This record gives sequence, structure tokens and C-alpha cells, in this order.
Amino acid sequence: MSSRRSRISEEEINELISKLQSLLPETRRRGGGRTSAAKLLKETCNYIRSLNREVDDLSDRLAALIATMDNNSAEAELIRNLLRS
Repeated sequence: MSSRRSRISEEEINELISKLQSLLPETRRRGGGRTSAAKLLKETCNYIRSLNREVDDLSDRLAALIATMDNNSAEAELIRNLLRS
């Protein structure tokens, strides 16, 4: 495969940047203003890190909640069912 075929066109890059920009809450709040690709990638990395921290926090909170429950309670069964889906 030639390197020419594997290259992404500038138009495709701009389209991907636009799609990425639409996914980030911070860039949506600012409106449709143009952001540099480097800044957008940095914001994306920061956003993914914050989502990971949030998942970790929720996992810890759920584990603590489950630890305080009676395993045979209706609440425990509900949580087990939610985790299976």
C-alpha cells in the first residue's frame, strides 16, 4: 500500500476534529468557535481522565454501598440485576 493512500486528507482531519469537538462538553459550551487541533486533543485527554476518575469514584461508592447491604435484600438483588445488564 502506498503512503499516498494511507494519508488522511486535510478535509477528513477537519471533519474528525469537528466531530471530536462536538463530543466535548467544554467546547460545546463555548459554541462553534474554532479551536486548534492540539488544544482540542489536550482537552479530550483531560476529559477522558476526568471520566475515568468519575468511574473510579462511582465504583468505590457502589462497592461501599454493597458492603453495607444484606446480600439477600431486595436492594442487593436490584443492584446485581443492574450490573448484569
